[in-house]
Amino acid sequence: MPSADESVRRTAVDTHPPSHAGQRVLITAAASGIGRVAASAYAAAGARVYICDLDAEALARTLADETAWGGSVCDVADESSVAALFRAAERHLGGLDILVNNAGTAGPTSAVADMDFAGWKRCLAVNLDSVFLCARAAVPLLRRQGGGSIVNLSSTGGLFGYPHRAPYAAAKWAIRGLTRTLAQELGPLGIRVNCICPGSVEGERIERVIAAEAAQTGQTPQAVRERWTAGISLGCFVTPQDIAHTLLFLTSAGGARISGQDITVDGHTETL
Repeated sequence: MPSADESVRRTAVDTHPPSHAGQRVLITAAASGIGRVAASAYAAAGARVYICDLDAEALARTLADETAWGGSVCDVADESSVAALFRAAERHLGGLDILVNNAGTAGPTSAVADMDFAGWKRCLAVNLDSVFLCARAAVPLLRRQGGGSIVNLSSTGGLFGYPHRAPYAAAKWAIRGLTRTLAQELGPLGIRVNCICPGSVEGERIERVIAAEAAQTGQTPQAVRERWTAGISLGCFVTPQDIAHTLLFLTSAGGARISGQDITVDGHTETL
């Protein structure tokens, strides 16, 4: 029998997801990681799913496994690529009910004084410009049917300062401001806009981030991980499933009066 402490630290919650039967969902960067887990959760809840990813091989593997999903390759930081994505998604789905702006990149790990400007710009483009471009493209589809929901993925990096990760933190802070602005503009159209701020999420991406910080600071990866978890009340990273559960709730009838909000899913991060 697990101890009380072990039970508290469990990150996966065994629940029946809210019903999304027949809803049409577009999720960016969903060939792996949080995006793929979220897409699976929506499909299990009855939604029709369309995904995109920049990695053509990963996308092809995912669509081979998930034959009911639609998908296309897209650079979400490129205006023409996003326009093509939404045309393809509309053809496949016949409309849109939910947009999940999941795409992002860790960006360079460096002090600002040593940072390359090209790396700064690309990090902001992938993390922030993509939210603007995709939200702008989604509005006509959502307005046409009388409403819908947009959820943007920010980060606890958008809540605290983040040494050696300036462009990432700047973009994630900006996503929170854009979320509130969109919620104010789109609320009269019946479109809700919210933001999820995940903490450190278990998976390959966080391992790469930890390795980069370890190399930058001269620590071991294990020391970086231990320092990060020491600042989390529940003492563990979150899982992609935790983020998927929150997405399902925010875009369900249960979240019908929630808009313009930051929802932090991080086990209570006290510091970074």
